[in-house]
Amino acid sequence: MESGVFKASNLTCYRGEEPLFRHINIELGDGDILEVAGENGSGKTSLLRILCGLSPPDDGEVSWRGQPLCEVRNNFFLEMLYVGHQNGLKDDLTPLENLALDVLHSEQPNEITPAEALEKLQLRHKNHVLCRSLSAGQKRRVALARLLLKPSKLWILDEPINALDKAGRAAIKELIQQHSQEGGITIYTTHFPLELKGTPQVMILS
Repeated sequence: MESGVFKASNLTCYRGEEPLFRHINIELGDGDILEVAGENGSGKTSLLRILCGLSPPDDGEVSWRGQPLCEVRNNFFLEMLYVGHQNGLKDDLTPLENLALDVLHSEQPNEITPAEALEKLQLRHKNHVLCRSLSAGQKRRVALARLLLKPSKLWILDEPINALDKAGRAAIKELIQQHSQEGGITIYTTHFPLELKGTPQVMILS
């Protein structure tokens, strides 16, 4: 088992002149899960954007496999998958077309087909419906189906269960737990505990 695969040291982020959060330290290894909780405006999304390399911290450093993220950015992006709060879907395309487009732009071979990914997320009957016609929960499932397509070591998920019904939440919990059992690392934000098996690390931003 490899420890310390992903680290964040002394992360600090300001909103204007006020600190959003300060001195955040994270160390995650094979199979680890980190739940980031907190009220709206506490900095959860800002923290995730820093952790996945989309925004720079005002202070501190993120490292991947023992090296500063700024030095291994390309390799990190090949091993990391970020699903943000917004689903990032094209409304004029079907779920199948959206995922096929993701596969086309990926630099890695997909593990399963888009159709198989949608079936695992219980959306097979919506394969050929335009995304603009889907419910909020169905759109969220399409976005999360990306987790099954790209073989990624690190998942960073912003409110993954947002808009999902009970069955959808159960499916995402199962995906995260399976990812952990296979040595993957998951960081996610949530307003409600996912109640995963085992003992995920929990960080509360206030």
